[in-house]
Amino acid sequence: MALAKYIPDDLDRRIIAHLRADGRASLSKLSDALGVARGTVQNRLDRLIETGTLLGFTVRVREDYDEQTVHAVMMIEVVGKSTTQVIRKLRGLPEIYSLHTTNGNWDLVANIRATSLSDFDRVLREVRMIDGVANSETSLLLSSL
Repeated sequence: MALAKYIPDDLDRRIIAHLRADGRASLSKLSDALGVARGTVQNRLDRLIETGTLLGFTVRVREDYDEQTVHAVMMIEVVGKSTTQVIRKLRGLPEIYSLHTTNGNWDLVANIRATSLSDFDRVLREVRMIDGVANSETSLLLSSL
């Protein structure tokens, strides 16, 4: 029997919003900002993690932090019903910064961040070798405006 998907309520969404702005916020800081007890915040965070609503915590870096990083967007066409296995393989590539489903001619859109052009080239080859990837189109992002 499958478990029902957890649906965050208003307090959960407020906690998530604060963590998006400051992923290092302490329980005390969150409880003060939200006007609830520290234990409430801890219980909510535990539940958000246990249910898979929160997948983890990460560091966000200023866009110009490393100007040598190669940024690109890759549109991916998937064959038949292999989307789930393709997504699983793509998530295993550390250079895939984010992954999105989409409509239209392409099934997936991947944001890629690679440390060099040769790394970027390797990522393109790895993606194209995944069983179920029928076609792809990639654009390098040259500058942010």
